[in-house]
Amino acid sequence: MSDQRLVIFDVDGTLVDSQVEIIAAMGMAFASEGLSLPQRAAILSIVGLSLAEAIGRLAPDADARRRGRMVEAYKDAYVGLRAENKEYGPLFPGAREAIDRLRARDDTLIAVATGKSRRGLDKVLERHGLEGVFHSEQVADHHPSKPDPSMILTALNETSVRPHRAVMVGDTTFDMDMARAAGIGTIGVPWGYHPAESLLPDLMIDDFTALDAALDRLLDT
Repeated sequence: MSDQRLVIFDVDGTLVDSQVEIIAAMGMAFASEGLSLPQRAAILSIVGLSLAEAIGRLAPDADARRRGRMVEAYKDAYVGLRAENKEYGPLFPGAREAIDRLRARDDTLIAVATGKSRRGLDKVLERHGLEGVFHSEQVADHHPSKPDPSMILTALNETSVRPHRAVMVGDTTFDMDMARAAGIGTIGVPWGYHPAESLLPDLMIDDFTALDAALDRLLDT
């Protein structure tokens, strides 16, 4: 197997600040069924889960058919918001530079593991000119929801990287729990959607300029 390193990024709340369109799209999904929108904190708490799981947690009294309609309404609303508002979903400061630094390294592969659908991730990658950048792209369409380790295990298999040479970079407990279940390292970021103190990662970084040193510490010692 390869002795290369694999850095797996979460997307929403880690690379991309998506909260404005997530909350707006969720509002449209709930309004489509005549339901009141949950509090902002509740919505952000489910970011990272697959959409069906997220809707289920936010609308536990809705039956399966109704939740299914809300999932589709959310998807359509999210794509529409992105198309109409190009300023939505900016990369967090330093994210692009960190990706470019890692891409330039011969010993490092990069991947994403996200609760987004394939369509949703494609829109993000297109928006930021990141098509073809990641060596593995794992989305909710093909896996159980985080924190099930399926996304990470598939990324490891696709890249032939051994678990002790891989790390997950994320902002939620779902990311950290998924990584631990897959037996890889964890790096937490405090600028996302779960309280930093809840993450309990191997290492926490304050900004993307600290990522390289954290990776070297976890993966090369």
